[in-house]
Amino acid sequence: MKARHLSIIIRKEFRGLLNERTILLAVLLQLFIAMFSSFLMVGLTSMYDPSSLSKYSRFKYNIAYTGNDSALHDYLDKSPDFIVYDMDLSTAVTTLKERKIAAVIYVPDTAPDAIDPVKVTLYTIQNDLQSAIVNVKLKDIFLKYEKDLRNIRGTRLTEQPIPLKLPQAPSGGDFYEFVYGLLIPLLVFMPAIISSALVIDLITEEYQHETLETLISTPVTFAEMVWSKVIACELLVPIQAGAWLLLLLLNGITIENVPLIIIQVTLTSFIPILLGALTALHYRERTAAQFIFSTALVVVILFVIALPANPLNLLTKLAVGTAGTEQWFVLASVIVISIFLSIATQWYANRVGRDHLSI
Repeated sequence: MKARHLSIIIRKEFRGLLNERTILLAVLLQLFIAMFSSFLMVGLTSMYDPSSLSKYSRFKYNIAYTGNDSALHDYLDKSPDFIVYDMDLSTAVTTLKERKIAAVIYVPDTAPDAIDPVKVTLYTIQNDLQSAIVNVKLKDIFLKYEKDLRNIRGTRLTEQPIPLKLPQAPSGGDFYEFVYGLLIPLLVFMPAIISSALVIDLITEEYQHETLETLISTPVTFAEMVWSKVIACELLVPIQAGAWLLLLLLNGITIENVPLIIIQVTLTSFIPILLGALTALHYRERTAAQFIFSTALVVVILFVIALPANPLNLLTKLAVGTAGTEQWFVLASVIVISIFLSIATQWYANRVGRDHLSI
């Protein structure tokens, strides 16, 4: 293969990308998410875990208390998060349906030292963001009441329970889990998925537009044509991934090992791009190739995610600075697979090229 021939076709493909509206819209969507990631973080985090917003809420919620008067009523009265109204159960549930209150708490007439358990019932509105926040705020109060009941009924125990000292979870865990476990891998690996779909379009359009014979009649070989399109799609990955990481850094999100992340994503993206090229060479029709490739890609992604050491987990560890020696094992595995697929692509492209020359 000649570098001059490759560079000519690569420049041609880059100029043609400006006419690919679907690809441009996908890139612009990623650009929007990366540029305004700090602004979107609260909304996206609330979709990922609605209870994470509870600590930001300073609103006092109206709730109804029904049933037996107990220590739980006192805890609710002292809470700065709730305004408690005493009601009978039917009136409270009706008021809840009208969304005039956020929750209804029913406490049965069971004495704290009774043999039967105290079954507290909580009524909230299903699939409601406010209910998720109220549930989190009520959880701490319920735990205090449960602790009181355990102290009252502790004399029944014949054996001393073993205390468990669980480590304290860091504050903002859900936020950082969303950022480093979902947002960064999604933004960085999305260019690889887009490029793998793009290479199918670039190859199949040569068949559909009937420009393949004209292209082969030039000094450019069929294999050079295929590799030019593969390289053009591959070059888009580090450019986009680097831009997204830069925008995330400008939004105040700390990311470790940025060069290693770009290297890992660039080499990993070579695998789906080559798979897309092989699929396009085999089917030669855009709709069929895209369908088969998309279905196979979902299966491959599910299989890769099931592995303990996979590029997505490694990317998260690299971003937070906790990656160990396993990063080199994953990188070596990616390189071996990429070499195998490169050989397969070169062989298949030469075979298809010979078939066209013989026609």
